Amino acid sequence: MKFLPLALVSMVLLFCGCNNEQILSITREDLFSLDIGRLEDQIDLFNLEGDRSVQKTSLAMRGGLFCIADGNGEKIVCYTSYGDLLFMIYNDETNPPPLSLLPLGEHAGVVTRWALTYPFRSPGAIAVDSRKHIYAEDRFPYERRGFDTENKALLDSIILHFDADGRFVEYLGQEGVGGTPFPRISGVFTTIQDELAVVCRLPQGWNIYWFDSEGAPLYQIPLPDKAVPIPSDRSGVFPSVDAIVAAPDARRLFIKVDYYRDTYDESTNTRSGNEGDGSVIWIMNVEDGSYTGIIEVPFFEYTVIVNNRRVTENLFYSMLGAIRDNRIFLSFPVEGGYSILILSADSREQRRGFIQVDDEELLFNTFYVSEDGILSGLLATNWEVKMVWWRTDRIAGEIAP
Repeated sequence: MKFLPLALVSMVLLFCGCNNEQILSITREDLFSLDIGRLEDQIDLFNLEGDRSVQKTSLAMRGGLFCIADGNGEKIVCYTSYGDLLFMIYNDETNPPPLSLLPLGEHAGVVTRWALTYPFRSPGAIAVDSRKHIYAEDRFPYERRGFDTENKALLDSIILHFDADGRFVEYLGQEGVGGTPFPRISGVFTTIQDELAVVCRLPQGWNIYWFDSEGAPLYQIPLPDKAVPIPSDRSGVFPSVDAIVAAPDARRLFIKVDYYRDTYDESTNTRSGNEGDGSVIWIMNVEDGSYTGIIEVPFFEYTVIVNNRRVTENLFYSMLGAIRDNRIFLSFPVEGGYSILILSADSREQRRGFIQVDDEELLFNTFYVSEDGILSGLLATNWEVKMVWWRTDRIAGEIAP
């Protein structure tokens, strides 16, 4: 997920929980930092004018290995938690040759830090499986893109598969290895038995593609907007899917849906807008497409001061990811950082926490939740990119699965 600074020009945000339970401040550990730029030990977040490009910058962490897909820099870099660059996969047409990395396989003896080339166009979402294989979103060149007339969707995205050393293995499309390009990709997840889930957004719904560890297709799950479920106790509402994530330990999807209700001007009885009515996470069995459970998500309650009056309103949390044993991470930006909410599908227990992010670090943020519940973050200032983590696995472990 990516967040930009909140523009609280005429309002002062006062953080409050949804109830009176204590909010735990989670200790942040700053791991290492990188300069902004195009060299091998830099991340190219901004263009020459200092603006944030539309290209994605994504993060995945597995077992202390941090892999960053740098869309602007057209490269993937992987670091240890100590900030040691292990290897880089880069487009040699748009990047300078590395100074500190040797080409893999071209030198005698043991090479501990190496570089490989691949003609990236726009690397985006990224995931790492238990073998340390890397899966990354990329784009086809214009002449190889297609169009799905039935769904009115541009087909231009693929998933690149690299092994643990960064060597290219194959690319995946809708039918698996070498298949038709995907529509717009919103998420890539590695799951149980190193299976792969690719979540795609369509103009009028979603498609989820599920593959085995060799890239063979297992399931395709369509979710048209008109088929998004509505709880039986909510009438007169309309749904909006916030995010879809895959469970790391089962063939299961978590689909967060926010519900809205029309509002009316009492004096004229005409529609004046809409307001949030509530939010739930639906649990889907990938193998048969059935819904097996539902998790109620509380509102984030906040208070603003407007014209010297306190006004309390409700906002929706955003879903960050899922971890083992049916537990879900959600977040909401607050003054000085983010409020974190951890829910369990198997009980009504929940944990709340606060993670600190300084105002100067809000220029660009992206987060990743590992399968065991560690929250990692890439935080950008005007001058550098900071890699940090919060041991949220410790409070997630307090929730009984």
